[in-house]
Amino acid sequence: MEVKATAKSVRRSARKTRLVLDLIRGKDIKEAQAILKFTPRATSPIILKVLNSAVANATHNHNLDEEKLFVKACYADEARTLKRWMPRAKGSASPIMKRQSHITVVVDERE
Repeated sequence: MEVKATAKSVRRSARKTRLVLDLIRGKDIKEAQAILKFTPRATSPIILKVLNSAVANATHNHNLDEEKLFVKACYADEARTLKRWMPRAKGSASPIMKRQSHITVVVDERE
């Protein structure tokens, strides 16, 4: 049974978040948690929280065994972009795009 957890509107770009998600896709839960704990990226603690939430959903709501769980799928979708402006020379302005993402982690039980 697939169980998922989602973090919405995280102030990290989806492109940078996908780099970390690629490291844990298909791994066991303990191994994925260890990888996220020691990965020096800004999104690692956020993804770790989402992973722990998915594991808690699986064990509490669906009575799945935590030892048999693995990361079946994980992805980051683009969320709303905050648009800001930076003043430049001669009265002009440059856009600053502050990107956000929705992070989803799906766990399942190995057979």
